[in-house]
Amino acid sequence: MSNKVNKNALRAGTVTAGATLMMLLSSPAFALTRDDGDDPGPGLSIMETLGLYVAAPVVLFLVIAGLVMAGDKSRKKSS
Repeated sequence: MSNKVNKNALRAGTVTAGATLMMLLSSPAFALTRDDGDDPGPGLSIMETLGLYVAAPVVLFLVIAGLVMAGDKSRKKSS
């Protein structure tokens, strides 16, 4: 039983160390230097960000759901 616990602890430690190493290697600190051809545009305002990442997906969902409901209702009338 003790041997199995040690193997599980070793496996968990290895996975944790590997994940931590990968996160450190991909940290944003390495993104501070600009690459050739890197030309960032102006930042988005709060309203533009909310519109792009909140309102647009909600509207798209509602349009798709409405089209599905309209298609479903038209089939029920003909039955």
